[in-house]
Amino acid sequence: MKDLLDQIKNCEVCKTNLPLEPRPVLSANSKSKIVIIGQAPGVKVHESGIPWDDRSGDLLRNWLGIEKKTFYDADNIAIIPMGFCYPGKGKSGDLPPRPECAPLWHKLLLQQMADQKLTLLIGQYSQRYYLDGTRKKNLTETVKSFQEYLPVYFPLPHPSPRNRFWLQKNPWFQTDLLPVLQNMVSDLLR
Repeated sequence: MKDLLDQIKNCEVCKTNLPLEPRPVLSANSKSKIVIIGQAPGVKVHESGIPWDDRSGDLLRNWLGIEKKTFYDADNIAIIPMGFCYPGKGKSGDLPPRPECAPLWHKLLLQQMADQKLTLLIGQYSQRYYLDGTRKKNLTETVKSFQEYLPVYFPLPHPSPRNRFWLQKNPWFQTDLLPVLQNMVSDLLR
């Protein structure tokens, strides 16, 4: 696993398409029990090199019911974005993750995680990639149908502060989904 992580951290496959120097951001080891597959690092995470080191990460940890120490322990949680480097700014937020990363690296990483029990699919890009033919008509319906994807996948919206209106419009997320998620995470990390 160490050699693979070193290869990824030195990857420059899409260097000419990035606004900043490549800086793949991920965390994993062969003992990881839960895999979080998100979108791509934002500029703050690019600068720190620490996955989910922003307000979105704070909200995600709150959703999971865990502290930073547990979240950043790769024996517990692997953090693998769809795109490993900051993709740049778009009209209404960051650009989509670069398309090269997931096909190039995900399978190799996941094959080395024998203890993996659950994969959290954060946002539409990971859900499109991993739930291909079984996704619902939109992210809301996919997340609402989370039990159909268990015990392997758990689809979630992105915990961006920009999604606060989505969270307000979908109170079931807080009342029905989060308790299930927190119980699963707690059980898996015991």
